[in-house]
Amino acid sequence: MSDQWIAPEEDPRSYGNPQGELATYREYLTNYRLTLELKCAGLDAEQLATRSVPPSTMSLLGLVRHMAQVENNWFQRVIQGRIDGPRLFEREDDRDWDFNGAVGDPAVVEEAFSSWKAQVALADAWLDACDETTLGQEFTIRDDEKASARDIVVHMIEEYARHCGHADLLRECIDGRTGQ
Repeated sequence: MSDQWIAPEEDPRSYGNPQGELATYREYLTNYRLTLELKCAGLDAEQLATRSVPPSTMSLLGLVRHMAQVENNWFQRVIQGRIDGPRLFEREDDRDWDFNGAVGDPAVVEEAFSSWKAQVALADAWLDACDETTLGQEFTIRDDEKASARDIVVHMIEEYARHCGHADLLRECIDGRTGQ
């Protein structure tokens, strides 16, 4: 089996030359989201939930749940102030519920991916309405600490980049696949 995930002509990611700050952020964020999805492709529920680097609780499924939580926190709760709903994949009695609750059950997999995709769609809707001025808008992230929308979007790119690196290693431990 080739170590390439997909043939280059079938790769859904784009590697253009985006013009402008927002377009650049969007391309990187979209590509990292697609990379995480590609790293999970073709695996069953048990494989997705495999904690392949003990003693870490990290799994591909846990990463999907975690990124749904992160998308929700930054784009919905912080930027848009939607704090009334429950936090995704969090429990008061388990700080790592996003990973600890990632078990090899098809229903858990379905919930994780549907929640993540829903949060991505909501974030993309906000980004669609965003412009250069919006990127400079500041938001309170904790106590008196503030961050601009720009900082938050760059943080999201960094968060995905880091976790896609984890996903590379997790996937390689599951079935030996490396590559894109």
